[in-house]
Amino acid sequence: MTKYVFKGLMFFFVLMSIASCDRPVCENTNAVFNKYSPDSKEYKDELVKLLAKIDKSKLTYWVDTYQEDKTSKYIHAHIQGDGLCAKIILSVNNSQKGIDNILKNKGMGYSGAKLENLKFNIKKNGSSNEFVFQEVSGILD
Repeated sequence: MTKYVFKGLMFFFVLMSIASCDRPVCENTNAVFNKYSPDSKEYKDELVKLLAKIDKSKLTYWVDTYQEDKTSKYIHAHIQGDGLCAKIILSVNNSQKGIDNILKNKGMGYSGAKLENLKFNIKKNGSSNEFVFQEVSGILD
């Protein structure tokens, strides 16, 4: 009997750990986000416009992927809440508050992790906008 209870509890905990990494489902209804990729000027401009109108306390952020090239590091994240369902590409400096392990592991194992209290700046970079990571208070994986 205890063997079955133990197996049942283990199964339950495995399911809970898998479910805890998933972000809530959202559906994008914005034509600009459907037409352009998150790294395009049009997409970023639309996201900046919408972020100016939204209550940022209602937004949540979930790690999608990590990317780096010779000069820069980026975290691609899902951003959702208050009617917004989009992706955001955050530029990251070498050492950032709260994401040292993401940088060290090059994002491996963090896909689907929630970025708690994410703060970023919007910087005009030539004719386009750039989202620059500032800090997070925690990462829920």
